Amino acid sequence: MKKKVYVGLSGGVDSSVTAALLKEQGYDVTGVYMKNWSQDIPGFECPWLEDYQDAKRVAAILDIPFKMYDFEKEYRSLVVDYMLDGYKNGITPNPDIMCNQEIKFKLFFEAAMNDGADLIATGHYARIKDGKLLNAVDTNKDQTYFLYRASRESLKKTLMPIGEYHKKDVRELAKKFNLPTATKKDSQGICFVGKVGIKEFLTHELGKQKPGNIVDENGKVLGEHEGAIYYTIGQRHGLNIGGGLPYYVVGKDMKKNEVYVTTNISSDKLWKDEFELSKLYFLEDLNDEDLKNLEVRTRYRADLVDCELVKENEDDGKVILKESIKALTAGQSAVFYLNNQCVGGGIVI
Repeated sequence: MKKKVYVGLSGGVDSSVTAALLKEQGYDVTGVYMKNWSQDIPGFECPWLEDYQDAKRVAAILDIPFKMYDFEKEYRSLVVDYMLDGYKNGITPNPDIMCNQEIKFKLFFEAAMNDGADLIATGHYARIKDGKLLNAVDTNKDQTYFLYRASRESLKKTLMPIGEYHKKDVRELAKKFNLPTATKKDSQGICFVGKVGIKEFLTHELGKQKPGNIVDENGKVLGEHEGAIYYTIGQRHGLNIGGGLPYYVVGKDMKKNEVYVTTNISSDKLWKDEFELSKLYFLEDLNDEDLKNLEVRTRYRADLVDCELVKENEDDGKVILKESIKALTAGQSAVFYLNNQCVGGGIVI
């Protein structure tokens, strides 16, 4: 009997090709659109209806059943509120990672299994072999960084077929399968919210922010910021303080409503050779030797750096780097790799 696969169809080219490939491989495929956000923001129309209709069109062309799961309420509380709380507290959270953890590989996975699915599939650029999360063939598009908090149980029952392809080949496959999403541009902005930028989204959700001082390392006030929540460590654009050398954000004080900057690219506030992690999460059981021989990625597409993880307890640890990393940002994820396999990570504090 054919295995039943529920494919998360987002209305984009990657998930469309995922469904087409799995049907071609002989699976019993059902397309599912996850409705996570439908609210417009002034100046930005939420694209959910267009995406939903594109997903439905793909299902019709592939002649597969199609349904919608409405996770809007859960997405608001588990992803958006998490993100907003982080920004209010002066850190820079990653909503895409939380969306994968709470929505795609928990709610979607559980709903699909309850509906009678044997497996789920997504259009992520990553590979899964025997439940292990491996880098995509297209290293430039690899998305394992965003997937490190997926549950072990869900990964054992997940397919990610486009992890075996380069992006340009995925576009060609979409044309071969006559999919209406073949030339659709990749989505930008916050995971499901659409093209809205983070600054506009924060202003809409949290209101206009109180301006405050931009201060250099000598305590000199250089200018005024538009709201401390908008600035992140290492940022050098959008400061509007002019002058000769570029300024970099090296810190902020939410209570004082101050943003701290330097022109010193070598500042020890910009470069770290060790850092603390909380909320550790592992996809594999690692031994002491493994922990000494990890590689870490501290932002999407950043180079891997050799490191050692010293666990303080189940939740917390210290990462000792073999070379310094620039612009480590509290709230972001540090993700560990061992022999091209994503094995876990944690949140930078």
